[in-house]
Amino acid sequence: MQILSVIFISVGLFFLIVAAIGVIRLPDVFSRSHAVSLTDSLGAFLMLVGIALHEGLGTNMLKILIVLALLYILNPVIAHATIRAALRSGLKPWEKENS
Repeated sequence: MQILSVIFISVGLFFLIVAAIGVIRLPDVFSRSHAVSLTDSLGAFLMLVGIALHEGLGTNMLKILIVLALLYILNPVIAHATIRAALRSGLKPWEKENS
């Protein structure tokens, strides 16, 4: 069980690092939000599953699973609200310049 939890946590950490690189590399709030919302959900899911496996059955595992459920409910809502606020403020999506 210990090895399985380390694998889940490592893969989750990889996806969170990819999300951080996406925030730095992508050009505008729209593409950044898309990349982060996808990889952040998967990375956090895998890390929380790894932590829950490490904890074993008990109240801590239940608390971690509640956090996981809230994360999956709130993460898409937060991403949608961010994009909607950017659009309403007049921010235009990035377009590649013609050479």
